[in-house]
Amino acid sequence: MISSLTLVDWRQRVAGLYDAVRAQPDPHAGWDLWRTGRDDLFASHPQTPLAADDPLRDSGLPYWPYHPALRFDVELEPVPESEPRLVDAGDDGTIQMHPIGRAVLPIGGTLDVWWLRQYGGGIFIPLRDGTAGDGSYGGGRYLLDTAKGAWLGGTDRTLTLDLNFAYHPSCRYDPRWQCPLAPPGNTIDVRVEAGERL
Repeated sequence: MISSLTLVDWRQRVAGLYDAVRAQPDPHAGWDLWRTGRDDLFASHPQTPLAADDPLRDSGLPYWPYHPALRFDVELEPVPESEPRLVDAGDDGTIQMHPIGRAVLPIGGTLDVWWLRQYGGGIFIPLRDGTAGDGSYGGGRYLLDTAKGAWLGGTDRTLTLDLNFAYHPSCRYDPRWQCPLAPPGNTIDVRVEAGERL
């Protein structure tokens, strides 16, 4: 029961952090706030994926410098209906991911936008770019996961994507987590030297 309550607290804090980021008029200041908040959570929260002796608890997580040109509002382009993607998520069971659109990135490439059927639903956008395995986690990073509060904003037709907010999934730090990783439709060749890095 204690583990469940601390997980709820973790998710609430992450959602609150993104609320504070969206309230910042300056995206760079919002990013600084996000980094500080994540470092606080990863250093001391009971649900941190970091081991007790992991030096990242003291140093903080590493990031590339902020690049304003890597933030954009993209229109959600339609995609044909297809079968859901099923992902084994360990204790969370099987996650169903349904494609709801595609985002064209101004830097090159496209990313599939997924709807998660679990957790009451949510938008999920993983990213595996040219730094995967050579600068960032080989399985990719996450841009948005609204089921867990990670949302930068948008309208009924657009999404705000800021590649500076790309972050590693928990399974990068601890094998007890099983994370949905970036499928082929979320893989781009461009090196995105922004966001969390190894």
